[in-house]
Amino acid sequence: MLFRRQSWMVVIAAGALLSAVACGNYGKVEQGRAVAFDKQNGVVTLILDSAPQSDQPRYDVLPPVKVKVPPDLSEMGAAPEPGKMLYANFDKQQIVIFCPEAAAIKTVSYTVVERFDNVNRDDPRVAKAKPPRVDRQKKNVTIYSRRYKILLTFAVPDEYLALPDNTWKAGDEIRYYYKEPGQALRLMNVSKIDLSKSGK
Repeated sequence: MLFRRQSWMVVIAAGALLSAVACGNYGKVEQGRAVAFDKQNGVVTLILDSAPQSDQPRYDVLPPVKVKVPPDLSEMGAAPEPGKMLYANFDKQQIVIFCPEAAAIKTVSYTVVERFDNVNRDDPRVAKAKPPRVDRQKKNVTIYSRRYKILLTFAVPDEYLALPDNTWKAGDEIRYYYKEPGQALRLMNVSKIDLSKSGK
């Protein structure tokens, strides 16, 4: 997983480098989790990753950044699909979410109700049921981690069940190349790329 994660960073950085050499002006590459997307104005809001070289991203950099999509839409992949879940720590049984009203990041401890490992995204429990699912009667939430292939149902305190369903949806992972802060020149939607077809 580390190789695949870093290899995609190399891909976008290499493309950015070629453009930079041609223009004589080096830019930068950042990555983050999409928590909002204004399609009409072409602006994605991201929580940046504080550990971009790790195989376990930590989307925890505040404040959120607003990035305009590339002026040339051919330099952009699939449109970002936002969500408020930043990442999960399955070992510590914690979900990290972004609360836009408070512009804050919160860590929510959960109790496992049911967990299945090695679940592919074409599994009917994922493909047809389409997590996240919030069952307020049973007071539990079901999420799916594509990265770790984990299908998880967990219980959380009542106060979190009142939050919108997309609280438990992981926004797309976005990598972008820029020269001027806030304006992407290239934008890659990593979550929408099928890494299983990219080789070892």
